[in-house]
Amino acid sequence: MAQLISRLRLWRGLVLLLAGVYFLVPMGASVWFSIDTPSGIDFDAYTGLLTAPGFTDSLLLTLELAAVTVVVLLLLLVPALIAARLGSPWLRAVLEVVCTLPLVVPPVALTAGLIGVLRWGPDYLMDTPFFQTVVFLQDPKFPLVLVIAYVLMSLPLAYRALDAGLRAVDVRTLVEAARNCGAGWPRAVLTVVLPNLRGALLNASFLTLALVLGEFTASSILGYQPFAVWIYNIGNSQGQMSVAVSVLSLLITWVLLLLLSTAGRERRRKTTTH
Repeated sequence: MAQLISRLRLWRGLVLLLAGVYFLVPMGASVWFSIDTPSGIDFDAYTGLLTAPGFTDSLLLTLELAAVTVVVLLLLLVPALIAARLGSPWLRAVLEVVCTLPLVVPPVALTAGLIGVLRWGPDYLMDTPFFQTVVFLQDPKFPLVLVIAYVLMSLPLAYRALDAGLRAVDVRTLVEAARNCGAGWPRAVLTVVLPNLRGALLNASFLTLALVLGEFTASSILGYQPFAVWIYNIGNSQGQMSVAVSVLSLLITWVLLLLLSTAGRERRRKTTTH
């Protein structure tokens, strides 16, 4: 038994070592490329980021789009999934099909469909609220059409994260207990169900944030310049800076993932203790 455990630990260590090499070697090569210059090691690619034209605007736009996308996605999915858990089982099957459908639609086709919808309409509608709504959705300062695209793309990821969290919680029992104590439906959901879904909510939010930070196809086709498009454009003229930005964004994503996993472990530890 002891030999089996030691062998398992050895194999686990080898797997972790290979995984670390697989991720760290390309990361190290990218860092070296971003600081290697003909005159020696230079960190101008990192120090010049804040003053690079368009860096701050594109990053802020992406973070704002990510925040709105997360809020809209959670407001759509959480009530629907809870209602499906409390209601008929066939609603869960319908929700699963609807939420996983974007997986079979390529981003190019999805964006082409959005363009077709935005360009649809006869000329006599130009002075109507419909036309003004279409123009508002395409405002360059904050393109809500990208939020629509991001919500559709994030549906499968967020649905799986939230569904896994709901499977681990007996929602019906929690709601019935809260109702028996005199709580109304909104209070039962907000104060009893949602605290038990904190990990699932964080997972769904993080996956959506990661998708928005790295999404390129829809935003580039629609003609906007969030962070991923800015990295591509800056790479055409300043390759080292584009690699530096990519490295920093990857590190930020890793830090967020580690914080999320740490928060999840802390919550499980507290739950086990109590």
